[in-house]
Amino acid sequence: MKIALPTRENLIDGHFGHCEYYTVFTIDEQSKEILSQEIIASPAGCGCKSNIATTLKEMGVELLLAGNMGEGAVNVLKKSGIEVVRGCAGNVKEVALSWLAGSVMDSGEMCHAHEAGHECQH
Repeated sequence: MKIALPTRENLIDGHFGHCEYYTVFTIDEQSKEILSQEIIASPAGCGCKSNIATTLKEMGVELLLAGNMGEGAVNVLKKSGIEVVRGCAGNVKEVALSWLAGSVMDSGEMCHAHEAGHECQH
């Protein structure tokens, strides 16, 4: 299984659409181990209007562990068959290991506020 995490400086980025890059871990669900790690460049633009959902799906990503994100991005990912867990924070490897241990749950919170000049309507 592959999981993706929106990342900035090895930490979960607080907003999915603004991340520096995506960390993609290939994991073994039975042994609860990370088998490999890849870095994927973040496309320009808002997360819900970029092609990142398609890119991640084509890589085999089934789950995205995120900080916060708008409803549009959540919907695009879910339509691509990628489960979304929001409310994550901290070092990406530690978050992935915590999820494997069963201690990470979706916060259910959506981002509704954006910086000045943000054009995307979530």
